[in-house]
Amino acid sequence: MAEGGHFMREDVRGFLDMLKAIGGPKAEDIGPVAAREQMRVLTGMAEVDARPLPVMRDLVCPGPGGDIPLRLYDTRTGRPPGPVVVFIHGGGFVIGDIGVYNALCTEIAHHLDLPVVSVDYRLAPEHPFPAAPDDCEAAARWVASSPAELGREVTGLVTMGDSAGGNLTIVTTAALANEPAAVPVLVQAPIYPVADDASQHASYRDFFDGFLLTGATMKWFNEQYAGDAADPRHTPMAGDCSRTPPTVLCTAGLDPLRDSGRRYAAHLIQQGTEVAYLEFPGIIHGFTTLRKAIPSGQRDLERFLDAVKLMLEHRA
Repeated sequence: MAEGGHFMREDVRGFLDMLKAIGGPKAEDIGPVAAREQMRVLTGMAEVDARPLPVMRDLVCPGPGGDIPLRLYDTRTGRPPGPVVVFIHGGGFVIGDIGVYNALCTEIAHHLDLPVVSVDYRLAPEHPFPAAPDDCEAAARWVASSPAELGREVTGLVTMGDSAGGNLTIVTTAALANEPAAVPVLVQAPIYPVADDASQHASYRDFFDGFLLTGATMKWFNEQYAGDAADPRHTPMAGDCSRTPPTVLCTAGLDPLRDSGRRYAAHLIQQGTEVAYLEFPGIIHGFTTLRKAIPSGQRDLERFLDAVKLMLEHRA
């Protein structure tokens, strides 16, 4: 099915039609606290159930603004030394939390057969930029140090996150490239990230409204985050990306952020970084946490995680 000349999957159309019929206010109209609850409700309705895992444990690590909540996922109660995934959730730096991304993190741990540590960084506007990148860097360095609380020896990191978490994945990876942690980032894996000024791209105009994430909501998120667009910790492509490790990146075909991810992937390729780039046609931003409502997104997620697994095998 086509929407404004763009291919759209049937399950995506059904989900968007359902949201239109339900109605309801936008995040920018109700404020951050209500918008966070709105995201929890949507995920509870539209996301699949979490996979049962033998290890699912809440932890904390020290951070610049106090303890940072974390959640550890693993398919094994004990495992030999190996990589750990540091997962950074999305939500425009304003909404989202460990609970919203619980099912996705169980899927990542199951599919990769790797431990996953999900980071509950501080949110704007209560904690504007650079609180989020500060927390994510602190958490990644803590995981890299093989703390006793983790119960496993870490030999390398896989940094991963979606949307705003994709931005924070890139920013965290760059920080650890510039000032190495106890172990290296083996692979970074941003999911539909924002890496530059997305408002300047055709996808922002083409999918400004009617595709779940809207341009108006993105503008509001940016205002709440209150970052400096010239700072590479806010806008990764404003800085030096030359030390970026091998990267797996995916975008969604009907996403206002699509072209930002495309441009970042091309930039890395041009400077010689090993990149696996996947673009999934006919699907919207946020599909990795909407897999009950958009079942076709499950296969896309699996393809992305397969690419991460293959990239890790190349690094072994």
